[in-house]
Amino acid sequence: MLELTLCSILTILPDFLYRRFVQGKRIGREITLFSVWYELRWGITLCLILTVSLITTIFYFHPSTKAATSIFRTVTILPETNGRVAETFVEINQKVAKDQPLFRLDSTAQEAAVETAKRQIAEIDATMVVARSQLKEADGRIAQARGVLRQAQDEYDTRADLFRRNPNAIPEREVEQALVRVDTQQGLVDAAEASREAIVSQIDFQLPAQKASAEAALHQARVDLEKTLVVAGTDGIVQQFALRPGDVVNPMLRPAGILVPERKVTGLVAGFGQIEAQVIRPGMVGEVACIAKPWTIVPMVVTEVQHVIASGQIRPTDQLVDVGQMARPGTITVIMQPLFAGQLDDLPQGSSCIANAYTSNHDALQDPDIGAFRAFVLHAIDATGVVHAMILRMQALLLPIQTLVLGGH
Repeated sequence: MLELTLCSILTILPDFLYRRFVQGKRIGREITLFSVWYELRWGITLCLILTVSLITTIFYFHPSTKAATSIFRTVTILPETNGRVAETFVEINQKVAKDQPLFRLDSTAQEAAVETAKRQIAEIDATMVVARSQLKEADGRIAQARGVLRQAQDEYDTRADLFRRNPNAIPEREVEQALVRVDTQQGLVDAAEASREAIVSQIDFQLPAQKASAEAALHQARVDLEKTLVVAGTDGIVQQFALRPGDVVNPMLRPAGILVPERKVTGLVAGFGQIEAQVIRPGMVGEVACIAKPWTIVPMVVTEVQHVIASGQIRPTDQLVDVGQMARPGTITVIMQPLFAGQLDDLPQGSSCIANAYTSNHDALQDPDIGAFRAFVLHAIDATGVVHAMILRMQALLLPIQTLVLGGH
């Protein structure tokens, strides 16, 4: 409507003034309701052409969108294991700090696992004490076996020497029996030493490995016990939290609530039409008018342009995707931040806004080799941004009225 009014001032109004005061045609006589088109046909035609051209230029080079939102992320309050709620510590809409307890699950099974792991460690420690006692006993048996072996060896040496000097002095059978006793005692010594090595291996390797496994089981049991206490992962406000003792929580099927991080709005995400893909660039200056900040225009700057369109996204499945399902065109995602720090601090997260982005040809106009016609066109494009800025301010002015009065409240 504003564009049509401006174009009428430049086309229809001069045409009317010329016919009225230069040609002397009078309203109600030559210029009537039925002869308006014939009398003002040139002005009306030029007005329509200029209006369409102006609207096209404005909305192409200075794009606008109502899909601008201060997007924020929520944190799901979720335990890492299934369980029945034993106790809750917070209520809905309560502010919490990081690591503050939210609720606790029944931990009977986890506490029993911790106690069992402790008992296993104590049992292994007791086995270690017994093994050290057995090691001392094995040392005693080795000493005893070596003493008997030495005695048997002495007896054999005596009999063998006597038999060698006088074969008739002692029967050969006794010498052989003495040698058998030496071999037997040597076997007992070897068995005692092998038994000692087994005990040493048990003390040095088997029992420490068993204790390490038991300590790992104790650590795992304590970790599982700690998981029964669910704490806040960040500072924020608890929302949709309605747990009560006795409720069953399943991390796959039933979350406990939502934690909204307490952060200030530092930027907006806007979705512009695909036709603006060749126009929108990082560094463009823009403006926004938000419902939550009535009658306020906030200057913005485009900091990032997403070069993919979400509507064309596919995820590999076992079914072919029909391209016809993607017929609805998506939007170009643009990140906009305040031109001056702190201007969106009081904007609630998730607020909806109207955003404008303005094309600037200032750098191109500074080129000394630019032609006159091109300079005129670029100046005209930049000047049309004023019209879009006026439209945004009208929208900001009428937005509270439209919402509160005309919105059916």
